[in-house]
Amino acid sequence: MSSTGPTIAEVGEFPLIASLVRDLPSDPAVSVGPGDDGAVFLLDGSAVVSTDVLVEGVHFRRSWSGAEDVGRKSVAVNVADIEAMGAIPAALVVGFSAPGDLPASWAREFMTGLREESARAGVSVVGGDTTAGPVITVSITVIGQTAGIAPVRRDGAVPGDVVAIRGRLGWAAAGLVVLGRGFRSPRAVVDAQRCPEVVYGAGRQAAVAGAHAMIDVSDGLVADLGHIADASGFAINVDTSLLEVAEPITTVGMATGLDPMTWVLGGGEDHALAATFASGAVPEEWQPIGTVLDPKNVPEPTVLVDGQPWEHPGGWTHF
Repeated sequence: MSSTGPTIAEVGEFPLIASLVRDLPSDPAVSVGPGDDGAVFLLDGSAVVSTDVLVEGVHFRRSWSGAEDVGRKSVAVNVADIEAMGAIPAALVVGFSAPGDLPASWAREFMTGLREESARAGVSVVGGDTTAGPVITVSITVIGQTAGIAPVRRDGAVPGDVVAIRGRLGWAAAGLVVLGRGFRSPRAVVDAQRCPEVVYGAGRQAAVAGAHAMIDVSDGLVADLGHIADASGFAINVDTSLLEVAEPITTVGMATGLDPMTWVLGGGEDHALAATFASGAVPEEWQPIGTVLDPKNVPEPTVLVDGQPWEHPGGWTHF
């Protein structure tokens, strides 16, 4: 973990910015990148924009996560929202606020993680801003492009749809439990808490397949499917026999005496995608986990688990 060398105050704002953007790759679609008053880039179709803010002590702790982890996570959680719209990420801008005594090496390592995850996601870093603040705060805005396909919203689910997921569930929540108890293993769940493993391209795949509704599972499966149910006006039932409880999560459950299924259903921060499809239209890589119900049977928009109301916390809320 970075703790030595000059601080960002000692380096100075503009030399720091110059060092952070020096090695950013260029993209033919970007005609004006970092260094001017605004970025200029080309888009194919309509623009889709999403912003996420990560605050030290709320979304990450330096005692748990390295600077590169925070940089990667900053990109992953935001691009996941563009994926959830069925769009293609195109450009990214970053706002970075930190106390002046933060080692400049931490900021550079953060930028390394941000740059590497941006490359994985296929998105260009085109600009941003830095300022002083009491804690590290990162604000990422990603611009996506629809490229000929209408955005996939939350309100399109219809009765009879198959609910399916792509990505992992419960890993980050299990990692949070482990880290909260002072441990660092199983390493797989700890790493998942430090930075989610987003399946880049999965949202576009769902859109091409004709997904009716889609969402990024950031706050918990039950909670986020609840947003689709509310927006669409129909109830959803989740069949837990179709949900995978991976071995590392099971290990944490056995060690803590907690039910790992509560993390799969209620744990957030894995940033899997959940979508609804017409029967027979679910892409091969997606895992069916439930159905959108006929309002004659369940008239109120809600999320049931194995046909019953979910009695545990449904997911994360900030306030």
